[in-house]
Amino acid sequence: MAEDFLDTLEAVIGARKGADPATSYVARLFSKGRAKIAQKVGEEATETVIAAMGDDPAALTAEAADLIFHLLVLLSDAGVPLDDVRAELRRREGISGIDEKAARPS
Repeated sequence: MAEDFLDTLEAVIGARKGADPATSYVARLFSKGRAKIAQKVGEEATETVIAAMGDDPAALTAEAADLIFHLLVLLSDAGVPLDDVRAELRRREGISGIDEKAARPS
């Protein structure tokens, strides 16, 4: 099976952790620390919501791509592989969202 593009992107992000922040946007994000990366994810999430409220699928697509990209940077910074997120989604498959949420620890 061909590697998923998100796997490729995850690898590129990981490879750029130690790059020069002057020449790599990803390295610049890492150099600012997790709080700034998380803040950027929040900004991109807000922009995605705003785009979703409009009637422009291209704008929503672009904002969703920005959100996913920045989320991958955050996951990488936290040492959480995308495969862990996939495994959690698989674990939830076939479980009602309401039931799954109710089963989470408070």
